[in-house]
Amino acid sequence: MKFGPVAVTQAIGGIVAHAIRQPGLTLRKGDRLGEPQIALLREAGLDTVTIAQLEPGDVGEDEAALRLAQAVAGDHVRVDKPFTGRANLFAETAGVLLAEADAIDRINVRDERITLATLPPMRRVVEGEMIATVKIIPFAVPEEALSQAIAAANGFKIAIAPFRRMRVGVVSTLLPGLKPSTVKKTLRILGERLSHSGSSVASEREVPHETNALAEAIGEVEPGSDLVIVFGASAITDRRDVIPAAIELTGGAIEQFGMPVDPGNLLLLGKTRSGKTVLGAPGCARSPKENGFDWVLDRLLAEVPVRPRDIRRLGAGGLLMEIVSRPQPRGGEAPQPERDNGDE
Repeated sequence: MKFGPVAVTQAIGGIVAHAIRQPGLTLRKGDRLGEPQIALLREAGLDTVTIAQLEPGDVGEDEAALRLAQAVAGDHVRVDKPFTGRANLFAETAGVLLAEADAIDRINVRDERITLATLPPMRRVVEGEMIATVKIIPFAVPEEALSQAIAAANGFKIAIAPFRRMRVGVVSTLLPGLKPSTVKKTLRILGERLSHSGSSVASEREVPHETNALAEAIGEVEPGSDLVIVFGASAITDRRDVIPAAIELTGGAIEQFGMPVDPGNLLLLGKTRSGKTVLGAPGCARSPKENGFDWVLDRLLAEVPVRPRDIRRLGAGGLLMEIVSRPQPRGGEAPQPERDNGDE
C-alpha cells in the first residue's frame, strides 16, 4: 500500500487519509476519491491530498477485518458488517465467553497492523453483547500478512457456552449467631445470580452446622437437583471441617478447597456420590458484588468443566475490588477478635 501526499490530479481512486473540511466540501477519512470529489478538491484550491493507494496483493481494511473475524467466530457468535476496518463480534445467546489468551496473542504478535481484542475469557455475557472486535490499523494489509494471522489462530474459535436452566439444591447451616434474615437474604441474592441462566432453587434445607445433619440434608436435595450449593454458617477452614466432612460422609469427594481469587478464597468444590457438583460457598457469596463464587457458578451453569487446575489458574486477575462491608478489610485495619466469615 502506498501512502502519502499526491497531486490532486493524480489522486483518483485513492482513499482519503485525513478528513478534509472546506466551505462546500466535506470528505471523511476512508472516502474514495472519484471524479466528483477530485473536482471539488480543485474548486477548493487544493493542490495535494494525502491518500492511501492499494497495490496488487493488498486486502482492503473492511474485507481483511471481516475475513479474520469470520475465521475466529465460533458457536453462538455473530459477526457484524465491517466498517472503517473494524468487524465486531456479538453473542447470540447468554452464556460464558470461551476464548484462549494464548491464541489471541498468537494472532496479535504476527503483525502490528492486524489486531484482535476480546472481553476476558470466561466472562458472563448476555445476548447481543459485543464480545470481541477485529481492527485493521491501516487502510489495507498484504494478503500474505492476513493469511498468516488467520493461520496463527490454528483453529481457535471465540464461542459462547450457552447457559442451561438448572435446578439447584441449597442447604444452609445454622449457628446461634446467624440471623434468619441473613439466610433469607442469601437465598434472594442466589436467586438473582441464577436468573441470568433461567435456573432456580429447586429445594432448600436449613440444618444445624453439624456434619451428620448436613450430610442428611445434602442427600435430600441432591436427587432433584443438577447442582448443590451449601452456605455454611461458619467459614470452611480445613478439608476436615464440617462441610467437606459432610460431603464425604454422603459418599462424595472433595476436588478442590480454596481458590486464588479474593473475595472468594474459601470456596470448596466437590462431587456427590452420583457425580453431581457440590459447591461449598465462601462467605462473600452472601454479597451481590462480583466475587470468585460468581466465576465458578457461571461456568457450571454453562456446563463448562471446572477442574481443580482451572480454579488454580484464576490468580492472574483474581484480586477483585474490595468489599466495603468486610469486617476486616485488606488494608490492614485493627485486627478483629474473631475470624471473619463475611467475605472469604
